[in-house]
Amino acid sequence: MNSPRPDSPARLTRREFVAGALVSSSLVGGGLRATAAESPLNTDPGFVGPAYFDDAERRALLEVCETASPFRYWGPGQPRKVQGFEEAFAQYMGTKFALGVTSGTAALDCAMAALGIGPGDDVIVPAYTWWSDYTCVVHSAALPVFAEIDRSLTLDPEDLARKITPRTKAVIAVHLLGGPCDMDPILAIARGRNLAVVEDCAQCVGGSYKGRKLGSLGDIGIYSFQINKTITSGEGGALVTNDPRLYERAVRFHDMGGYRPLFEQRTGGAREPVFAGENFRMSELTGAVLGAQLPKLERMVADLRRHAGAIYAGIRDLPGIRLRQQPDPAGDIGHSAFFEVRDKTTRDRCLTELRRRSVPASTLVGSVLLPVEEAVMAKRARHPAWPSFQTAEGRTIQYGPAACPQTLEIFDRFVQIRVGPKFTERVDQHLVDSICQVWAALG
Repeated sequence: MNSPRPDSPARLTRREFVAGALVSSSLVGGGLRATAAESPLNTDPGFVGPAYFDDAERRALLEVCETASPFRYWGPGQPRKVQGFEEAFAQYMGTKFALGVTSGTAALDCAMAALGIGPGDDVIVPAYTWWSDYTCVVHSAALPVFAEIDRSLTLDPEDLARKITPRTKAVIAVHLLGGPCDMDPILAIARGRNLAVVEDCAQCVGGSYKGRKLGSLGDIGIYSFQINKTITSGEGGALVTNDPRLYERAVRFHDMGGYRPLFEQRTGGAREPVFAGENFRMSELTGAVLGAQLPKLERMVADLRRHAGAIYAGIRDLPGIRLRQQPDPAGDIGHSAFFEVRDKTTRDRCLTELRRRSVPASTLVGSVLLPVEEAVMAKRARHPAWPSFQTAEGRTIQYGPAACPQTLEIFDRFVQIRVGPKFTERVDQHLVDSICQVWAALG
């Protein structure tokens, strides 16, 4: 917003005029009321990847069906869909290796196996993230240690440093809700303490940090292709790394300990002995859809960024507003727009009024306040004697609100506005006008 010249009277912008008019006309009995008819605009953000489905996905799936070869390694035809996706994905992310798996959760399990995480190890996890970042540690028989998030809604580097002990072996840096972590301090802390860094990019596929694709900065990056993500095959996941030994261990874990010739060719031979693994192999049907979606990823992200940018541009000059902290604004994929209010009561009132105006507003969604979940507080695993919680540290550690007070406070103050890749300029303007009106009326 331009400031008035010192020798000119202050002039209201259109946004300020509309907001001021609402204050004078809609504060009735201490509450808010909408003064216009409900907008006919479609403000449903929908799902990103499916919005770009076209003949490319249909042709790729048809090729798999026509060759009768849905298994990635052999069949009547020459299955190459997963292999092609892996090679294209590694190139896109700027890494040497990529592995397609069945889900982002499976990719995290493979990452823990690749790093050799096990009994007696601690892994630091953000207090606000998805379940899989916690369960992959527990399933490794290691101990999850929660660190706070900051106003970026991602891992707080200062609290990360405080939570490190001699038992800490790795940290999972989660690029959450479309925004990257502040990777420079996180990497510096981790490298200084000899910790492995796993980047969870499930909610930020296509994002970057200072020009590098997310997932390529740490030791291992993981991705999800579930329907709520950017490119999607309904379910699916991937892992990337530049380390051939870590790659081999991830491959072996995802394929029951095996290391097929394709992977030996990629890494120049086997280095690791066979060990017990799982079956997280990606099918050719999944690889076909992802191979068709990947070339569209830049367009998806550009569309999201354009609409999120329009919302931020329209509200950033509102008096007293605080937007989400962005360690690298250019790297955010534009999944949502976020702003902060003074307390939980104000947030809830704000959400009520925004929803009355058909704004896709919510609390922070898509992840979980893990330390206050009953199953986490009870340290309940698949077996009562699970090793994670049988060590002295495992028995002593206490989860619950005391484990994440800063995270709980941040969660209670933030409003999230979902962004649709197919929004129009009229929808963007409606969202901006609605936020401005509600903000002014809330005082």
